[in-house]
Amino acid sequence: MKKSLFFTAAFVAFGLFSCKDNATNKIAEENVAVTEQKNVEESTHPVMSFDVTEFDFGEIEQGTHVEHMFTFTNTGDAPLVITNAKSSCGCTVPEYTRDPIAPGEKGEMLVKFDGSGRGTVNKNVTVFTNTEKGTERLRIKANVKPKQ
Repeated sequence: MKKSLFFTAAFVAFGLFSCKDNATNKIAEENVAVTEQKNVEESTHPVMSFDVTEFDFGEIEQGTHVEHMFTFTNTGDAPLVITNAKSSCGCTVPEYTRDPIAPGEKGEMLVKFDGSGRGTVNKNVTVFTNTEKGTERLRIKANVKPKQ
């Protein structure tokens, strides 16, 4: 028992005191430059700036198909990529460009609504992007009258 305790203590002591080299002497200057460049690249993000984020179709008859084109600009410093867009229900369908949008360029997102439901209808579209926030939200609304 004493032998195993002695060997365990010796092993721990060896592990703690065997590394006497100064770690800062092992850092290569080229690795520092590469890391700094990565940090600069990671601090640049695209910014998705919509002209409007909410659109009201007003009063529509039930079953009427309507659509609205949301436009946006990439006001950030990196290419903007939309990875997905989902609506809060199946009656609303977003369509978007799959191509990256360069800084300063414009893009569009078409949102189609099939006029289902009754009364005041509010639907959200969540846009998944590579922006710093990661998501953007659009909203459509309409006052749906029953068919006559």
